[in-house]
Amino acid sequence: MARRPRPVVLKAGCKRTGGSWHSAYDNVVVTDTARLDVDHFVPLVEVYDSEQAPWSAARREAYANDQAPPDTLIAVSAASNRSKSDKDPAEWLPSDGSYHCTYAATWVGTKLRWDLAVDENERQALLGLAEDCPTTTVVYEPAP
Repeated sequence: MARRPRPVVLKAGCKRTGGSWHSAYDNVVVTDTARLDVDHFVPLVEVYDSEQAPWSAARREAYANDQAPPDTLIAVSAASNRSKSDKDPAEWLPSDGSYHCTYAATWVGTKLRWDLAVDENERQALLGLAEDCPTTTVVYEPAP
């Protein structure tokens, strides 16, 4: 049975008094915000390494705060985010194998959205994941 997060409940001053978040990387439900991180799906270091031409400070800020696609910034358990760190799919995949296809599609969609390059190891890892995910579709809209 899938574990579903509970709606977040706020009281005066935006203090959280209840609710939960589903961490897709490790299939964990987190109720303690101290055990939750908001992750850049494609880490900032990876973005800087993947720029096809140097970005302006404004473009870097736009990426860092991009909330248009739902997964560019994703709430995950702190443990899974620390495990991922600044690694690409050649170096790290979520511990929840059922999320690998979504992870790969979101990674590729984010790279395409922001016109980011992939290195050869990353490309090979993504091609291997694509072979395991024949019905997964990459969806993206170019960044403004």
